[in-house]
Amino acid sequence: MNGWTLVYEGFDPAEESLRETLFTLGNGYFATRGATEESHADDVHYPGTYLAGGYNRLETEIAGRRIENEDLVNWPNWLCLTFRTNGGEWLDLTEVQILEYRQELCLQTGIMFRHVRVRDRQKRETTFQVRRLVHMGDPNLAAIEQTITAENWSGSIEVRSSLDGRIKNTGVKRYAELRGDHLVPLQTQRVGNEAMLLGVRTKQSNIQMAQVARTRIFREEICLGLERRTIHEACYVQQEFAFEVSEKCPVRIEKIVTLKSSCGRGDTDCVDEVLQKIDQLENFNVLLRSHTKAWEQLWDRCDIKVLCDERTQLLIRLHIFHLLQTVSPHTINLDVGVPARGLHGEAYRGHIFWDELFIFPFLNFRIPEITRALLIYRYCRLSEARRAAYSSGYKGAMFPWQSGSDGREETQVVHLNPRSGRWNPDHTHLQRHVNAAIVFNIWQYYKATSDHEFIEAYGTEMVVEIARFLVSLTSYNSELERYEILGVMGPDEYHDAYPDTGEPGLRNNTYTNVMTAWVLWHTLRLLDCLPVNRRDEIRETMGLSDHELAHWDAVSRRMRVVFHRDGVISQFEGYEQLKEFDWDRYRKKYGSINRLDRLLEAEGDSPNRYKVSKQADVLMLFYLFSEDEVIELFSRLGYPFESKSIQKNIDYYLERTSDGSTLSSIVSSWLLSMSDLSQSWLLLGHALESDVSDVQGGTTPEGIHLGVMAGTLDVVQRCYTGLMVRDEVIWLNPVPPQSLQRLWVPIYYQQQWIHLEIRKNRFVVKLRKDARKIVKVGFKDQVYELDPGDSREFQL
Repeated sequence: MNGWTLVYEGFDPAEESLRETLFTLGNGYFATRGATEESHADDVHYPGTYLAGGYNRLETEIAGRRIENEDLVNWPNWLCLTFRTNGGEWLDLTEVQILEYRQELCLQTGIMFRHVRVRDRQKRETTFQVRRLVHMGDPNLAAIEQTITAENWSGSIEVRSSLDGRIKNTGVKRYAELRGDHLVPLQTQRVGNEAMLLGVRTKQSNIQMAQVARTRIFREEICLGLERRTIHEACYVQQEFAFEVSEKCPVRIEKIVTLKSSCGRGDTDCVDEVLQKIDQLENFNVLLRSHTKAWEQLWDRCDIKVLCDERTQLLIRLHIFHLLQTVSPHTINLDVGVPARGLHGEAYRGHIFWDELFIFPFLNFRIPEITRALLIYRYCRLSEARRAAYSSGYKGAMFPWQSGSDGREETQVVHLNPRSGRWNPDHTHLQRHVNAAIVFNIWQYYKATSDHEFIEAYGTEMVVEIARFLVSLTSYNSELERYEILGVMGPDEYHDAYPDTGEPGLRNNTYTNVMTAWVLWHTLRLLDCLPVNRRDEIRETMGLSDHELAHWDAVSRRMRVVFHRDGVISQFEGYEQLKEFDWDRYRKKYGSINRLDRLLEAEGDSPNRYKVSKQADVLMLFYLFSEDEVIELFSRLGYPFESKSIQKNIDYYLERTSDGSTLSSIVSSWLLSMSDLSQSWLLLGHALESDVSDVQGGTTPEGIHLGVMAGTLDVVQRCYTGLMVRDEVIWLNPVPPQSLQRLWVPIYYQQQWIHLEIRKNRFVVKLRKDARKIVKVGFKDQVYELDPGDSREFQL
């Protein structure tokens, strides 16, 4: 390891699906899993190519009902490239003796590398090396270079290059009973002597994709003009050609692919574009140079440098790498959201959740244009959110818990417990707090960028409509003189109902209630920030009366929060009456109890009976808001709340959390930075390892956990630096853990680049020379002004 390269030695079939996820290459437009070129979907490998926004909807008869699901489609496999020697069998690593096997992922350049040396049954030894890229500069390009060397023999080699659309979505075992046959063939054809074309479309969404692959063979940089045989089938096209090789004399194969889809475009014919493009493409090395340059520019903006152990540096960069492969500068021109599992697999069907809450903070201070585009994805689905609210008897706009192509609710009606094999009702769509997360994201983006045009054209309308929806969720309890929200779920997800009741939903989830109060309060603040003319236009267009705004203010001050008798905040009304859980017995019985809900359901029990949480719920308030902000929130609600109560609540709920979601480590690490930095650092390390070590046992092969990856970056970027934007001032209060000897973080704030360097006893803030204006930096109780090119050192 060198802080830039992820390396695996040896071929391990049991690890291959994990490596394929971690070696995914993408550019924000599409991504392809790191499956080997010669492989196909089986018990070892799972090739997958996923398009941003590339969804399709199918119906399946299951559990006695007809279920409709929308999936992120697995598009045709463009990787297919294999060979055989002297008329033998096509390369199969399970049928040859593997003498050497090494896989590398270079994060700095975005290149996947493979070195393999094999011995076949005839004792012929052959070495092949592969380099692969998905072009970061051009969103429609990908390329493979394979160099083959006959080590102890001479003879003939046959090469097969193909584009394979005969595939289904089968990458998640628990979805096996659901349909995955999304593609239908459009056309296959030979293109000149060197290339071939495959066209497909999705069955329901009617998205078309065209792929063209050009395959060339080089000996000593001379391109061989080989005859080739082209074979066509439905959804499949391949070319085969043969040539002679001499011992120790390498030959090089280049497969360059261009692909284009109709997703989000008015026209649907992509064939002409890919055909024109393939004629203009240079060789692999030329593409490699421009691809590497694009990554170099991204790393200039997005790298985080740490001086600690090399593993930590590598994993931080791995997380940045996969975030930028899922959402990149190409995302700015697309109408897409950010899937919780990236473009790396099929878990969660590629849907968009509240993980934006953990993803956007890093982007806000690096490439905020991406955040803006992802927020506009929500805006473009505002009409659907309004329709959803109206059809459910509410006002305003109700955004879904799971979103896909058009913004309707994509949450399953039933969910399979793979442990029990039973399909159970899925009530997670009752997590209305996703709407508050959208408002929070808009507010944080605005604070980091001062993007007035976005707020005036898009943001305020979304915020107002979400505020209307959340108010319409409330009911007034005249006895308590408080507003309540009934029939919802909190972030915890383990609790979806009260024990032994047939009705889903809980009363007065604290996180939902407090976030509703915060949204209403900040909607009023946002309206006050607008220019008078624009505020008047919005009020007139949206019918915002003085009476409605006064009601919002009243609700924001009188939302109900339930407390235990000892003053601990209740996760929801009735939580204190639940049973304590026997954690020791279940850990002894099962070992890992991360998915406690599945264990209990398989036993005929339910977490609804116990004081257990899958992930942070009440604790999300202390994750999102500073101590002063939390105290101000509760004070505004009329509840006395002291600073010492925060730690009391943190201790209480951390003891009752199973960490069933990898997001738990992010929140816990952040919260413990207030009281136990060494433990905070350990939990950050756990979160950094969560995907690369597949800590949940089989989830990473289905796709990365993008919220966790971005969340680890946010802990380093904001938590350990104490970075907070308030009143046009960047406030810093660094709290570096002992193991973090040095930290370099670039911050892009309101179009100014600020560089932070933090050591154990001091930190330096530097404003780049090309900055356009003065930046205000706050430390402790003082505010300092930095001119372009200035730097200032502070003692810790």
